[in-house]
Parts: sequence; C-alpha cells; structure tokens
Amino acid sequence: MSGVNPTVGRAGVWWTRAAGAAVILYALITLVPLLWIVQTSFKTPPDSIAYPPKVIAEPSLEGYVNLFTTRSRQTPEYIASLPPPDGWVDRLVRSRNMVIAGPSKFGERFVNSLVIGFGSTFLAVFLGTLAAYAFSRFKVPMKDDLLFFILSTRMMPPIAVAIPIFLMYRALGLTDTHVGMILLYTAVNVSLAVWLLKGFIDEIPREYEEAALIDGYSRLAAFRKVVLPQAATGIAATAIFCLIFAWNEYAFAVLLTSGEAQTMPPFIPFIIGEGGQDWPAVAAGTTLFLVPIVVFTVLLRRHLLRGITFGAVRR
Repeated sequence: MSGVNPTVGRAGVWWTRAAGAAVILYALITLVPLLWIVQTSFKTPPDSIAYPPKVIAEPSLEGYVNLFTTRSRQTPEYIASLPPPDGWVDRLVRSRNMVIAGPSKFGERFVNSLVIGFGSTFLAVFLGTLAAYAFSRFKVPMKDDLLFFILSTRMMPPIAVAIPIFLMYRALGLTDTHVGMILLYTAVNVSLAVWLLKGFIDEIPREYEEAALIDGYSRLAAFRKVVLPQAATGIAATAIFCLIFAWNEYAFAVLLTSGEAQTMPPFIPFIIGEGGQDWPAVAAGTTLFLVPIVVFTVLLRRHLLRGITFGAVRR
C-alpha cells in the first residue's frame, strides 16, 4: 500500500492555515468600520471630531440622548432658574446649556423601517415562493420568457424609474404612505425571490410530492408539508436578502417619503446638532439601525447552517 507523501500533506496543512488566516484578516478588516461606528456612538461630540482621532475616549451616552430627544439652547440664567434636574438625562443636557424640548422623530422613523422592511419582505418571499413553485413544477406557457422578464426588472438601477413611479404614486395618493412603500419594495424584491427560490425548489425531487398525492394529500397540502420544509434554507436566505434591500434602500425613500412613512436611511444623515452634524447621534442611530438585521440573521442562522450541513434532498 502506497503511503501519503508527507511533503504534500504539510503543504495542504499550511495552505489550509493560510486560507483560514486570510478569512480571519478579511473579517477583521470589514468589522473595523462597524466597530468604529459603535465606538463613536459612545463619544462626546468634541471627541467624535477630534484630530487626530481618539481611539480611546471617555464613554458617554450623549449621542443616544441627542438621538432620542429634541433640545433647545438656553441662557445660563434661565437654566439656573429651573428646578433641579430630573435624572441623569436632564442633567447631561443642562451641562451643555440646553433643555429637553421633547422627543425626537427617531422612534417613529425606526418603527416605519420595521413595518415597511418586514412587511415587504414577507410579501416578497410569500409571492416569490408561490411563483417559483409554479415555474418549477408546472408547464407555464413562455416560461423562459417570463423568467427573463422577471429578471430584467433588476437590470436597471432603481433611480432610473424613480420619476415615473413618483408621478404614478402622486396620482394614486400613495406618496408618503406605508402601503405604497411596502408595495414598491415588494415589487422590486419579487424578482430576486423568484429566481433564488426556483433554484432551491428545482432540487427537491418531484417523487416526494407524487407520493404525498397518492397518499391522499391535496396539491396545497403536499406543497405545505413536503416542499416548504425542504425549501426552508432557500426561504431563509431569500428573506435575508430581501430584508437587506428594503432596510437599506435610500433613493425611493428620499423621493417618495417625507414625514408619515419616512424610514431610517433618509433620516439618519440629517441629524443636526448644535454646531452642525451631531456625529455621536448619527453613530448611535446607525448602531441601532443595524440591530434588527443582525437579530434577524441570527434567528435564521439555524436554517442556513442546516442547509449547509445536510443539504437539500437531491436526486
């Protein structure tokens, strides 16, 4: 029996280690901007614009206070005439010679992003799953042409159709509405959902559905109990991609919303402080804006890892 060449074995080990080190280095490099944003959210405004940049600074929650409140500058005499500060937030604001005038619009914009992002993602994945199943299992007339037409909707940048959509939405009364933004993001994401999910459903053998139909299941029951569990990995991945687009979309949000349905992307860049851009508040808003995407991805990680480990049922 021939033995294994030890030189080749050592080369393979070193190659594996080098590849692992490269992946770790790349991950660290990509995390640096995110870590810097999180750190900036805990700095004071002077520390956030200090030059050279302060890597280590005294932690402060001023950015989060400024994010959630609206403040007005007052004279020292007026602040001295006020009752004692009601808590550390009031004390922090008064230390800047300001008083809290009321809550900011951050909470409303954050809720708008949640409703529009998750609402459009659910509709896109739901409609995309049904369409992908139909294209995969039935003889649809002009199927290839229809699939290419669906894909072609992703070939142009969204801003290219922004003006026609704005005119159409204005005529229909859908500008600055949650329903209008959900329908728009759903329409944009359906093409991605159809193409991604069709590939997953194509890998599920038809024989399992045929066996379920012979056992007395209806087509809908066979789809629900046979196809959907096997396509869970694809559905999870598709949902993540659709949510990322709807969550981060900026062009349509700027053009079609202004107040009632405005989401976070057009709101965060215009957080203005006393002396201009309030960078700790911007960083705080960005940090909180990242949380739902991270949580959603972690919750669906089990399905993604299961698909990588076990794979779909193949022929």
